Amino acid sequence: MEGKDRKSQILNILAKSIRRVIEAETPDFDSLQEIRLRTGQPLRILAANQEIEPREGGKRHTVTKEELRETMDYISHYSLYAFENELRQGFLTVEGGHRVGVAGKVIMEQEKVKNIQYISSVNIRVSHEVIGCADSLLPYITKNRQVCHTLIISPPCCGKTTLIRDLIRQISDGNRYVKGCSVGVVDERSELGGCYLGIAQNHLGTRTDILDCCPKAEGMIMLIRSMSPQVIAVDEIGTVEDIHAIEYAMHCGCRLIASVHGLDMEEAKKKPVLGELIRRRMFERYVVLGNGEHPGEIRGIYDERGSVLCRE
Repeated sequence: MEGKDRKSQILNILAKSIRRVIEAETPDFDSLQEIRLRTGQPLRILAANQEIEPREGGKRHTVTKEELRETMDYISHYSLYAFENELRQGFLTVEGGHRVGVAGKVIMEQEKVKNIQYISSVNIRVSHEVIGCADSLLPYITKNRQVCHTLIISPPCCGKTTLIRDLIRQISDGNRYVKGCSVGVVDERSELGGCYLGIAQNHLGTRTDILDCCPKAEGMIMLIRSMSPQVIAVDEIGTVEDIHAIEYAMHCGCRLIASVHGLDMEEAKKKPVLGELIRRRMFERYVVLGNGEHPGEIRGIYDERGSVLCRE
């Protein structure tokens, strides 16, 4: 995505008064990560991992209820009702794949979230693609030009989604390490593809099929039955159902690319159910990420026995 496109996509969904402040305070939209609007609280942005409180006339800009309402009107094209299904999950995806998280009064129905009303907080997470960030990883997770079952272990905000996104693209298109193959992506939270009106805003390759906003466990089985993927990619597994679906996919001959929150191999082994898959050596490669200067910075790569293949 070009920086100019990203800038216009972000500015167009902001209230005009906030748009003016953001544009004045953010000369480099390529470094912009988040914009946080909270009613009655200072406007805050995150850029290059630094939190900034934009000022106007020397004063902090305090977000008003009217500004937040105007922003939500632009985001929803003046029809929040049309986005009720997305709001139920706490976020919307806008053009460009940018994700808008919301908080407010939750409406329940039959013990499940039906909608969010009286929205009081908005968090705009700016989508960034880093083409080629998986280049150094591919030689370690492929054999005979085929993908190894791979689990990426990462703390939050260490670039695992960005890394998986680039892996999907390269596996789908093919290169000297892996032959191009059909990839099925279950994108439960619209982060990998960043789908807008059903179309992926991020580049996931020419042989990729996406189930957007679909629960991971159900989506993996749906893809196997309908799209015959050679590789399945999912982000942030965790439930018992996710693990069982992964095991089912492996038995069906699909190669798996998955991620899980964790600090290291030892912590991953202690997770219920997932730890059993690790002990049974179901995954062939483990990639541990850490906080670094670049998205997806690798701290270590291990084989199915836990032996080190590569370490920072």
